[in-house]
Amino acid sequence: MHFTKKDNKEKRLDFIKKLKTQKLLRFPGAYNPLCAKLIAEIGFDGVYISGGVMSNDLGLPDIGLTTLDQVSYRAGQISRVTDLPTIVDADTGFKDCKKTISIFESKGLAGCHIEDQIDEKRCGHLDNKELISQEEMVKKIKSSVSARKDENFLIIVRTDANTVEGINKTLDRIKAYEAAGADMIFPEAMKDEKEFEKVRKGTNAYLLANMTEFGKSKLLNKNELENLGYNLVIYPVTTQRLAMQNVEIGLKSIFDDGDQNKIIDKMQTRKRLYELVEYEKYNTPGKKITDFSTEGHE
Repeated sequence: MHFTKKDNKEKRLDFIKKLKTQKLLRFPGAYNPLCAKLIAEIGFDGVYISGGVMSNDLGLPDIGLTTLDQVSYRAGQISRVTDLPTIVDADTGFKDCKKTISIFESKGLAGCHIEDQIDEKRCGHLDNKELISQEEMVKKIKSSVSARKDENFLIIVRTDANTVEGINKTLDRIKAYEAAGADMIFPEAMKDEKEFEKVRKGTNAYLLANMTEFGKSKLLNKNELENLGYNLVIYPVTTQRLAMQNVEIGLKSIFDDGDQNKIIDKMQTRKRLYELVEYEKYNTPGKKITDFSTEGHE
């Protein structure tokens, strides 16, 4: 039970309308549904679900070990708690792009991206990646486009060619992917403004910029990205990094001190948590929490 107002079609249509404004849309990564609710409350444009974060959450590296069932189940949980459009990382398509698109669409996602690495993929900001051929990727894109039922479900195509084949071959691939039906292009691991700009000049498709930390790309401000003509920016692992760093600091404090008194001020309060999960909205006749209030739970 969640207090959302829009159905999946409405969320996708809203996404398309926002893209047409040519303003930069910001999609932070959500590592769980509660994080997605916070993203919406703060006022961001949408929610991103990272394959790397999914892997990390399971205690695995980002090398293509997660399954379609695992990712789609979690993606569905996240997308249904918010009226914001949610896009998800579909890695290389889980060996069946038609099935993958169909399942993600049925789970309420607004779009997903597939990439041109081999199935034994790795994080886009690591070295020694291997690509499938341009021709094989074009087939994947056409298969993905034909599989969607809602024309507003966005087919985003990521290319990892820049650090493997160079920027010129990247541009060749982008042109082919756009011609095959990609709605948006995700050029991975662009080094700096010059490379981002070259990509913008080389395609008419919507463009996604990945501002992941500790990677190969210079971290650009939203104004810089908008001026470069990019349509969407993701911060894929940011929230998970913030959370895990603070969890580690807190656990070490408890281990060393024997209690959590020194770190209470670093925690989300009970009241704030209850606000975020909209506890009071569950006050319905006949339930024991009918008279619940966040007052007194600071």
